[in-house]
Amino acid sequence: MTVKGMTAVLRVPRFGDGRIANRDPYTALLVALASVLVGLALLGPVIAPYSPSATNVLEANVAPSLSHIMGTDSLGRDIFSGILWGARVSFAAALVIVAISLTLGTTIALFSAWIGGRFDLITNGFLNAALSVPGILVAIIAVTVLGAGFWTPVLAMAFASAPYVARVLRSVALQERSKPHIEALILSGIAPLRINLHVIRGILPIILAQATFGFGVALLEFGAMSFLGLGVQPPTAEWGAMVVAGRNELLAGHMQQTLCAGAMIVISVLVFSLLGERLMRKLEGTA
Repeated sequence: MTVKGMTAVLRVPRFGDGRIANRDPYTALLVALASVLVGLALLGPVIAPYSPSATNVLEANVAPSLSHIMGTDSLGRDIFSGILWGARVSFAAALVIVAISLTLGTTIALFSAWIGGRFDLITNGFLNAALSVPGILVAIIAVTVLGAGFWTPVLAMAFASAPYVARVLRSVALQERSKPHIEALILSGIAPLRINLHVIRGILPIILAQATFGFGVALLEFGAMSFLGLGVQPPTAEWGAMVVAGRNELLAGHMQQTLCAGAMIVISVLVFSLLGERLMRKLEGTA
């Protein structure tokens, strides 16, 4: 179906018809990598060999070995354990950001498509204006006012991301809203809530693609906030905080903490961003 404001032609399939999950090797690899990363975040505290806060100055800045496969930092803390524990914090932040932004964005898109007319025009103008404000700038301002931590930047970035999600889903929801079967439900006097549940079902694949892509973006932005010292504070293990904690060690030639934490951020962002892009391309019929 043709979507206003987008050059692509989207064919929105139902879940279970096999189109989204065409078993091509590229998509299968991305799904496998994403599953491994999520598994590490869920099981990290269980499989971590040490506590991420356990210090041992006698083993400070030890190179990778059998006992410390990623080495240790300047306080003798095991970097691999910090990576595993930090995955839970980083992924939890990204999950909350995506969940809130998708909920708000989907709600705005459905209201705009359902009411239409002048309300839709005003909403579209508001969304276009909101897109000009960088999400990380909103988070920095929020942290400046309310203080650093986990929830302040997460909530700020979630609300800042909602207009982007709404802008994408609004176009698809408008097309779904105008379909014959939706019009038939309206004429039948079905409650608006039940009708919009049918609309959500029609745009669900797009929501899934947005969630996957947005997860990678959220990981990067939250890591950037921690790198700036505005996110999770020490001694809590988190990838962005680990990157900045190891920068002083770089001058002494001990790059393992910054390198390992930075590599995990890059790999995770790439995997989820590419997976989200792949899903969208399948929906567009170009993959």
